[in-house]
Amino acid sequence: MATARIVKLAAAFQMNNPLFCLDKSPYLSVRIINWWSKNQHRFMTSSKRVQDRSKNKRVHDLEIATEKLKIASKVLFLMEILKKEPEMIILLRSLDQYRRQINLPKPHKISDFVRKVPKLFELYKDRNGVLWFGMTKQGEDLVEEEERIIEEHQDKAAEHVTRFLMMSVDKRLRLDKIAHFRRDFGLPIDFRTNWAHKYPQLFRVIKCNDDDENEYLELVSWNPSWAITELEKKAMAVSASEVNNNAHTPGLLSLPFPLKFPTNYKKVYRYGGKIEHFQKRSYLSPYADARGLKPGSLEFDKRAVAVMHELLSFTIEKRLVTDHLTHFRQELVMPQKLMRLLLKHFGIFYVSERGKRFSVFLTEAYEGSELIEKGPLVLWKEKVQGLIGYRGRKKKIETFSDMSDVEHDDQFENDSETENIVMQSELEDTVGGLQEDALLRDNDEMEIGEVCSAYEDTEAS
Repeated sequence: MATARIVKLAAAFQMNNPLFCLDKSPYLSVRIINWWSKNQHRFMTSSKRVQDRSKNKRVHDLEIATEKLKIASKVLFLMEILKKEPEMIILLRSLDQYRRQINLPKPHKISDFVRKVPKLFELYKDRNGVLWFGMTKQGEDLVEEEERIIEEHQDKAAEHVTRFLMMSVDKRLRLDKIAHFRRDFGLPIDFRTNWAHKYPQLFRVIKCNDDDENEYLELVSWNPSWAITELEKKAMAVSASEVNNNAHTPGLLSLPFPLKFPTNYKKVYRYGGKIEHFQKRSYLSPYADARGLKPGSLEFDKRAVAVMHELLSFTIEKRLVTDHLTHFRQELVMPQKLMRLLLKHFGIFYVSERGKRFSVFLTEAYEGSELIEKGPLVLWKEKVQGLIGYRGRKKKIETFSDMSDVEHDDQFENDSETENIVMQSELEDTVGGLQEDALLRDNDEMEIGEVCSAYEDTEAS
């Protein structure tokens, strides 16, 4: 049966491939099988899946940035657990339920992990010898500082949430979906219960119908000055507050996206014309109605790039977890294969494969491994990182070998606020290990073949 299928396949190839000659040779099946074996690798690696990228296509500096974020994520998660407790103290054994979030499988002891961060956490024994977990005075001061920063900048966060709603098709988004971006947007821990009700002039919490138990955040008023993309504002050299409220209507744009390739990304000049053609192609503003665009068309894909660029511009670290993004494909009129889009446009975005979830960076926002413009919350997080002081054993970086397109269905994980921070690394991962990893040598030449396809025009263009 297998041989018969291969013969049929060969006949199909013969119709369109003059180099493939089908004859009556008794060795036909052997020849076909040998031919298939030689070309199977090419067929299997033709997709743009993350696992198909070679190790030499990594950007060393942004991998370091990913690692720095991962190291702090466990500590920030535990700090948020304590913030929810009345006295910011909890039984140590109660942390056992959060092993998955901090990626600390048994037989590793949570107490050992806590003791590695003595400047922020400490353990107490009560008169019965039971261990309790809490924060040091320095840790409590940092919690208060973060709450103060979030409160001082909540108006800007409200603007970004409003603009997020303005980009959506129906001008409303599920509240539990937005909650995934709570830290990325600088929203408080009570985002769903209290904060979402603080700006009734901008948005409101609703339920669409009695059969749908989900809560939605719906746009209340359209602000024309916020319907201007970050690229437009840079091109006009103005801020949103300087734009006439009635003077702007979102429509077609032709602004190029900033491109930033690593210094070891050679042979870019070979594809400069195709990149230039992509950059000059007009596209629909992320704030314009995109329901009429045909999925898979050049216009559709370029608008999706613009939406991703705008959304990443809103975030504190110009970075997002990729599987959170896939939850908004329908609401933002995005392609099903969103990961492929991000991988194709390598000069605009960079996808890091480290950790249990992939992260996408806005490349223009980084110089090396550092953000160019650091807001107060980024500086606060760096202060936390400086107090962790833990450096584990060096470890080789491995990539996934069994991931598909990293596309997920619309089922969400537990939407409690504490699970919105994802623990990505193992306890032993450190920046020190990353910087000396043999897989990330700075002098590796990076291939550009995959990127070329993003700028190729179809016959219809």
